[in-house]
Order: sequence, then structure tokens, then C-alpha cells
Amino acid sequence: MSYVFPLFPLPSVPVAGTDARFPVRRIYCVGRNYADHIREMGFDPDRELPFLFNKPADAIVATGSTLPYPLATQNYAYEIELVVAIGKAGTNIPREAAFEHVFGYAVGLDMTRRDLQLAARDRGRPWEPGKAFDASAPITAIHPAAAIGHPAAGRIWLAVNGETRQDADLRQLVWTIPEQIAYLSRFYALQPGDLIFSGTSAGVGPVTPGDRITGGVDGVDTIDIRLRDLAPAQG
Repeated sequence: MSYVFPLFPLPSVPVAGTDARFPVRRIYCVGRNYADHIREMGFDPDRELPFLFNKPADAIVATGSTLPYPLATQNYAYEIELVVAIGKAGTNIPREAAFEHVFGYAVGLDMTRRDLQLAARDRGRPWEPGKAFDASAPITAIHPAAAIGHPAAGRIWLAVNGETRQDADLRQLVWTIPEQIAYLSRFYALQPGDLIFSGTSAGVGPVTPGDRITGGVDGVDTIDIRLRDLAPAQG
């Protein structure tokens, strides 16, 4: 088979402790899933149904990367998240069977062009310009659940230039990981290679060129990203 231009690389994430890589098919994101973050964004945290959006698979970038400040924003914000890697297909998955579909876990950043997201939200429009842009999904290696278990508690935190900005516990998730998987599988046929960014806690805020973002989830991993100036235009 021939193509009109060379095939682009398949997005993938290393699997910790091995030479293997986890191919990324889709990225699902769960919004408003820590009560304190729901409140800081101006909403009621009384267990409304999960709010879902997507990022493109090629938004993945590895921890340790230096990212250019993105196009078209004056408010580039961080959100630290536990990421779930799906390893077994399923639809209408019962909550009690959800962990059977989990390959492993990672730490990720849902980088957000907050000004574009809020402008779209206020107009009732899709969030893609604010959420689904280049390099908007930094991530660590994936740690197999067989090695680390299924984290349901533990500190999740983020710092900018060494100053702690987000500090919470996985026990504060409004919707647990099994509940998220069960809910998602009512709308999508989950497949091996899917990632779920499971939501962020309070303390989100902007970063600027030169900043260093570090963060982590106890028992999973830590992430480290630096920012540089916007890349020069190309054409």
C-alpha cells in the first residue's frame, strides 16, 4: 500500500521496567472530578455526571520535555492528573469489573489554554481549542497495575518552580476510577491503547516561559516539564 505522504509515527508511551511501549489510540479526559476544583471553577460539586472531553493521541509528550509556549493564548494552565491506561476492550463495563480492563497507570498533565476554554464554555461551544492542542498531554511512563496495584488513595501534587500549587489525595475523586471506566464504556467502546485522564484538584493556574512544572502521584511516578518561548513561525 502506498500513501500520499509518509506515515506519521504512532503515538506511544514507554512501559516502566520494560523495553515495550504502550500505543496510544484515544485520550479521554474527565472534567470536574475533585470537589475543590469544581468549586474554584464556579460549579456545584454534588456528583453531577462525569464531564467528558478528548485530546488527540499525538498531544502526548514525554516527561522531561521542554515545551514551547502554545499559540493563541495568554493563559496557559496546568492540571495534574492520574492517568489510567486501558489494556482490555469493553463496552457497558460493570463497575465491579472495571479493573479487569486496566493495564496500568501514569501521571499526566492536562495542559489547557484556559482563556480559550472559558470563552468556549461561556458561549456553549466545544472545548477543543482550549484542551485539544499540540503537546497538551505530557505524561510519564505507564506502570503496569500488576506491579503497583490500583491506586485509590495517595497524594497527588504539582509545583511550579518548586512552589506547591496543587496538593490533594486520590480519595477526593468525586467519581472513582471504576466508576469512570463504567461510565465511559456506556458511550464508547473502550479499546487497548486508550488513556483516561481522571481529573484534577484545586490550585490550577497559569505558567509562563521559563517555568518548570513538577508533580506526581504517590506510588505511581513523578513528572517534570519545562517551558520555553513560543517557537518561531514556520511556513
